[in-house]
Order: sequence, then C-alpha cells, then structure tokens
Amino acid sequence: MGFDDQLDIIGEYGGTRVQSSKENFDIEGHVTGFGNPDWARTHVPASSTAPAVLDVLKAGATCVGKTVMDEMAYSIIGENKHYGTPRNPCAPDRVPGGSSSGSAVAVGAMLVDFSLGTDTGGSVRVPASYCGILGFRPSHNAVSTVGVIPMAQSLDTVGWFAREPSVLKQVGRVLLELPDEDPVRPSQIIIPRDCFQLLGIPTERLTQALVRSVEKLHGGDIIKHSILGDYVRDNVPALSSFLSEINEDHVNNIPSLAALSSARRLLQRYEFKNNHKEWVSAVNPDLGPGISDHVREALQTTEENIDVCWSVKKEFHAALTSLLGDFGILAIPTVPWPPPKLQTDSSALEVFGAKAFNLLSIAGVSGFCQVSIPMGLHGNLPISISLLAKCGADGFLLDLVETLYESLKEHIAIAEKSF
Repeated sequence: MGFDDQLDIIGEYGGTRVQSSKENFDIEGHVTGFGNPDWARTHVPASSTAPAVLDVLKAGATCVGKTVMDEMAYSIIGENKHYGTPRNPCAPDRVPGGSSSGSAVAVGAMLVDFSLGTDTGGSVRVPASYCGILGFRPSHNAVSTVGVIPMAQSLDTVGWFAREPSVLKQVGRVLLELPDEDPVRPSQIIIPRDCFQLLGIPTERLTQALVRSVEKLHGGDIIKHSILGDYVRDNVPALSSFLSEINEDHVNNIPSLAALSSARRLLQRYEFKNNHKEWVSAVNPDLGPGISDHVREALQTTEENIDVCWSVKKEFHAALTSLLGDFGILAIPTVPWPPPKLQTDSSALEVFGAKAFNLLSIAGVSGFCQVSIPMGLHGNLPISISLLAKCGADGFLLDLVETLYESLKEHIAIAEKSF
C-alpha cells in the first residue's frame, strides 16, 4: 500500500508524502547524532536505515531530512542548547515540547506532511499537543525500533505526527501493516474526572467538544465517567511500594498515578543507564541544563525495586485491559497545561513535568496506544485531548480519530467562543 496511490498529490514534491525523521533514527551513510554533538563526534555513519523509515519510503514517501531533538531523548521540553530550539509554529514564545521537537515543528509549520518521532515518556504526545497537531504513540512493540537509538526499551515506541487524520491513519497502516477493515463503534468512552481535574484550564473546554461529537456520531449512552485513580489503586497492588512515597496532594497529582509515574521513571532510568553509562562515563559529554541532571540521576540508579516495576507493568496492563475491553476508549488530557514559555526556570518545569507524568505514564506503563488530538486554542495557546485504546487496537483508534475529527472541529469552534 503506497502513499502515492492512496493520497492526494500536494506540495512541490510531486505524488509522494513528504516526511522527516528524528535524529535518533539510523539513515544509511549518515551519523545518527542523538541530539548531542559529542555523540555525533564519537559515532560512525550508520551502515543501514531503520526499518520504520524504510517502510514509509517503500510506501512512496520522500524523506527530506532529519530533525532536531532533545539531547539523548531525555526531556519533554524541546530545548537544545547545541542546535537551537525549533520554533513552535503555534506559539513562537513557547517551547515546542520534546524530545521529538523538530519532528513536531516540521509538521506544524507545514514543512512536511508527516514525520517520525519516538515516544518513551511522552516525546510524541507532548510536542503534538504543544504544536497543535496530531501525534500517535502506538502500542508498545507494534512498530520496529531496530535502527533507533534506545532510551529505555521497555517503554520506547516509534510514533508519528500529522496535521490530518487521513495522513495519520495512512502512515499507521504502513507502519503497523493494518488490513482494510470497517470502523468499529466504540463500546464505551470513559472520561475520568480526576484526570481532568489536573487541568490548568476549565475542564469543559476539552470535554464539551468530545462529548457532543460522540453523542452526534455514536450516541451518548457510551459515555461513562469514572475516577481512574481509585481504580488503579484498587487493581494494581504492586504500586503500594511507590504509593508510600507520594504526597497526598490531589490538586497537583493523583496519588496512584503519581506512583505509576515513579515506577515508570525508575524503570526508564535503569534501562537508560544500562544503555548509555559506558559512553557517558568515557566521553563526559557536554549536556544542557536539565538533561545533565536527568543523566546523572539515571547513572546513580540501582536494581532496587526494578522487579517491582515489572510487576506494576504487568498488573496495570491487565487492569486497564479489563477496564476498557476490546473497543473501549479512555479520554484524558494529553498534558495539564498549554506549553510553557521558552527558558522557563528548570524548577518550575520540574513541577510541571511531575504533574504531566501522572497522565503520560498511563500509556507508557500499560503499553496502550494513544493519540493526541488538537482542540484549538485557549488563551491563544494550543490545547489537546488524548484517546487511549488497548494494546493492539491501533487500527481501531486511528479509525475513530478519522471518524470524529470533522465533528470535533465544529464543536471546538463553538467551545473557543464560549470559554
């Protein structure tokens, strides 16, 4: 299935869809720079191209370049002190989100039709939200990560960005090798009140358009409300090891989801250390603010509680699968706030990140697929909502986005005038 025979011809590149790839994908004959000049200096050109890149090229896409990323993929902010920060096309004075910053900006600025990125902790979903575009994190292990520099293999995914749901779906059909199937009506759409209470904007600004679109297309009977934090607490007993460390502050976090984030962070640090300690110790690379702190903390990680992290992953995957079923959807904010200003103090960003990872860790730890959908502007800044489906239901989720999108745009325009 090719891009050139499935999609409209646009732009100056003829009958192919134009894409860019993040600087952690191998391209034969080019050094894979990983966002850091010391990494680029100490590595040789790749001997082959990552299969994910090859798949879209074989399907008719044209790769026009590699994009800037946060160093070693270790940030969701999008700033890079060495190569500059890609300019957020929706809000030039705000960060673009990371670590797939350049990939998101290239799509948001209409330089390419789609781009490839990676998402470990949120590196596709966050920049998609900040740049006002669609971003898809597939089910874990659904797309090959061969030829992609690992961050933390238990959480790493290859994701992608697009402006239009038809392109998002077409890329997915190629990368996921999806068959032609009729869209399936969702069995339920769960809106967890506690997750939306983390928002720094009115809850209804996000939920109203979604609810009205679902009511119009599928009927209001499938919309359910819940308290996700309580469900996770009661169904993931392995989290007790992490819950004892969590502050019971329901304004800035959901205790069980904050504990889930702690488990994710520990596993991510441990696997990052195993992947990159030898290189960091040998080279002592020049790393930017924030990144150097993350790397230092990772290198200090021990094996303590790693086995508990695996138990958390297994239990949480089972609990969320039971909650959603085959064709259920979980709707959450992608992130709590619109994008922060450029060069925001690192301590303020840490507070933001801690709150954001309450939400971002849901897909990361469960391995479920997630799509971030732009919901227009609030206060002239981009905002978004996310839909999650069970592991392996990527095609169902891509179909649903395409089905909902036009109705969502209509109701977003109404919401923008009301709030």
